[in-house]
Amino acid sequence: MAVDNLQVLDIIEVMEPFLERKRPSEDIRPRLDIGYKIEGQSIIIHEIRPLWDDASKTIYPEVAKATFVKAKNHWKVFWRRADLKWHAYEPTPTVTTLEGFVKLVEEDKHACFWG
Repeated sequence: MAVDNLQVLDIIEVMEPFLERKRPSEDIRPRLDIGYKIEGQSIIIHEIRPLWDDASKTIYPEVAKATFVKAKNHWKVFWRRADLKWHAYEPTPTVTTLEGFVKLVEEDKHACFWG
C-alpha cells in the first residue's frame, strides 16, 4: 500500500532539508548528486551520477531505505550491501520517525550508507 497525500507532505518536509544539507556543491552536481524517491511505503535515498563508461547515461545507485510498518508505527532501516540486496541496518534496525532515519544516514557512524 502506498503512502497517502498527507504522508507525502510529511516526507517532503523531512527529506528536502536533508537534501539541502547533504547535496554536494552545484559545480559537482553534474558528476555526483543525491536524491530520493517514494516507492510504496518506502523512502529510498540514491546517488545520481553518470555511468562510468558512458557519461550520456545517468545511473541512480541506491544507498539507504526506510520502510514504514503501519502495524508497529515505526520505520525499518535498510542499507544496500555489495551483493546489491537490502539488509537491515543492524546497529539500529528501526526508528520511530523519519527524522530518526535521516539522522542515521547523515551520521553514518558505521560507514554503511556512504562507504
